[in-house]
Amino acid sequence: MSELKEVHERARERLKGICRVCPVCDGSSCLSGVPGMGGRKSRRQGFQRNRAALENILLNLRTIHEAVTPNTSYNLFGARLDLPVMVAPMCETTYNFLDRVDDYEFILAQVEGAERAGTLAFTGDSPDPPLYEMGLRAFREKAPGKGIPIIKPRQTEEIIRRIRLAEESGALAVGIDIDAAGFENFMRAGQPVGPLSPSTLRHIIKSTDLPVIIKGVMTAEEAVETVDCGAAGLVVSNHGGRALDSTPGTAEVLPEIAAAVKGSIKIFIDGGIRSGEDVLKALALGAEAVLIGRPVAIAAVGGGVEGVEMLIRQLKDDLKKSMLLTGCGSLQLIGPYAVRKAMF
Repeated sequence: MSELKEVHERARERLKGICRVCPVCDGSSCLSGVPGMGGRKSRRQGFQRNRAALENILLNLRTIHEAVTPNTSYNLFGARLDLPVMVAPMCETTYNFLDRVDDYEFILAQVEGAERAGTLAFTGDSPDPPLYEMGLRAFREKAPGKGIPIIKPRQTEEIIRRIRLAEESGALAVGIDIDAAGFENFMRAGQPVGPLSPSTLRHIIKSTDLPVIIKGVMTAEEAVETVDCGAAGLVVSNHGGRALDSTPGTAEVLPEIAAAVKGSIKIFIDGGIRSGEDVLKALALGAEAVLIGRPVAIAAVGGGVEGVEMLIRQLKDDLKKSMLLTGCGSLQLIGPYAVRKAMF
């Protein structure tokens, strides 16, 4: 496929009635479902706030400087990435895409596409047991040593069992998406998910030598708790706005979380990030790297491995241009001076 426009056209055809593949994926006109709004019963407010929070941040144009060739490379737990953008964990195409996309085809597109573009993918967990292991298989086959499987907040023994599988697969790290607590599809499948106590998190984190990332942190207090429990990283996330409608946008809470724990733990963010400018905003507000979900899902559905690779390479080019126009020569030089809040 020659360009993303073709990828989006094919995705629009395959996802008819599920997602409109809008020119701007902001939740204003989507149907339910993923990569649309997600969450049956959802009023789409959390998702829309993710976008609104980023749109309320402006970039300071600066062109009197020497940052002619911005460096976008990022080191994550010893793995060198070409850009601070990773694929968010996504699976369950039978449930989310009404079985129009093959599960392994979808997962493989994310993992291999990310690897080809110089970065990595997180993979997801599901009530359907094979799907978690499909992510591990994709890592082994296409991105050895660079995958990060995410596990739902299950019962402790089940989380640790999945961590052992991740260890055996040579995962770079492992994570738990605590923002999935109470998900109904898991409950219906007899696989309860729920809040995890600090003592439980400490026990889980101590059970492995892999870095553990906690995804779904939305307050400074829980960020501090995550550090105290021994986690190596956290993701500021409201599960794409699909878990609880009345949440703030992730970019709204990122600065206070960064103020509380930056330097003590790796900080990532997801939710509404659509461009290199959005990536730069997130880094200026305190994140080290970002996770992108819905745009990658659309690229995977419409273009497979090639579509995901194309999207990520475009994000890298866009990030470089944004860094050049704000005077940021490297990721480490991106700071609060690069952004300002909109006044209207």
